[in-house]
Amino acid sequence: MNFDVKNLPTPIYIVDESLLKKNLEVLKQVSDATGCKILLAQKAFSMYSEYSLVGKYLQGTTASSLYEARLGREEMKGEVHIFSPAYREDEIDEIISLCDHMVFNSFFQYKKFNPVIEASGKKVDCGLRINPEYSEIETDLYNPCIPGSRFGITLSQFEHFLETENLEGINGLHFHTMCEQNSDVLERTVDVVDKKFGKFISKMKWLNFGGGHHITRPDYDIDTLINSIRFMKEKYGVEVYLEPGEAVALNTGFLVTKVLDTLVNGMDIAILDTSAACHMPDVLEMPYRPEVIDAGKPGEHPFTYRLGGPTCLAGDVIGDYSFKEALKPGDTLVFCDMAHYSMVKNNTFNGIGLPAIAAWSPERGIRIIRQFGYDDFKMRLS
Repeated sequence: MNFDVKNLPTPIYIVDESLLKKNLEVLKQVSDATGCKILLAQKAFSMYSEYSLVGKYLQGTTASSLYEARLGREEMKGEVHIFSPAYREDEIDEIISLCDHMVFNSFFQYKKFNPVIEASGKKVDCGLRINPEYSEIETDLYNPCIPGSRFGITLSQFEHFLETENLEGINGLHFHTMCEQNSDVLERTVDVVDKKFGKFISKMKWLNFGGGHHITRPDYDIDTLINSIRFMKEKYGVEVYLEPGEAVALNTGFLVTKVLDTLVNGMDIAILDTSAACHMPDVLEMPYRPEVIDAGKPGEHPFTYRLGGPTCLAGDVIGDYSFKEALKPGDTLVFCDMAHYSMVKNNTFNGIGLPAIAAWSPERGIRIIRQFGYDDFKMRLS
């Protein structure tokens, strides 16, 4: 960590722009080497104060909703893509006005809204999300290819539709089957997609590989990613898109918190001014254990604590950590890798305030982008 956090208001998210730039440079290397287009998946990172930086390296944004599409159009130059399991009739006109690509989850949705797109006069590339029924994601909550999934068109559904219909007006196919995975998984997925859907890809202008690619992770095999992209481009003559979200902001952000109190109940416990339930919900959903600077696993250092939040939820526990010195009220702790998902998924359960948002750069130091107060809690529910 390149900066001092002791005098900052807590809790606070801080994005290190020098680390963000490093990730973006890696993504640009992939784009330059393959000619693919890379879009920011805003569901993972919507800190639009950084979009001017992101836009220097990526070709646009992808959205999961009207509001994300609008944010991408307003705050970053480049293409705006959208996918939704089902679009709302009362939003479709605005979505069409904002987006360059629209991906549909079913043939029914495409047939319903394509006449609206044509009547608008706006040039929108339409695509379909396919479900290759293959994924190596182990956590069902994040697996879009489990039996009964609501995502995408399976091969049998695709072939059944084509018994009476055709693909006129469909310019691309989209698949998203990965989560925090390396390119060996993509290579195997591409093989399945090629074998199952190749005869349809050959009729397309573009193919979207979706997200879940951990491209900026230190051990990520970029050569295999490049080979997978080139394989599809060369075999079918399609333009390839990637939609990383986490990879853009991976290991670029921190969540700074203070110890409010310590107590003992069978073990040492520290209550923080940050909450797993409110400020890092993936800790409970995934679940996972975020790293803390200068802390270790239980028993690794002399003093082990269970770190918990200030809410009434019994399970508002971040995890067990050990420290070289005993914790005391007022001590500062720093959680790592908090730029992606944590900020976009946080909430004000129990009336707990949202963390402030800050950025650091070598040129400007720390600057606070936004602080939140009572009105941010109250006005959501008025």
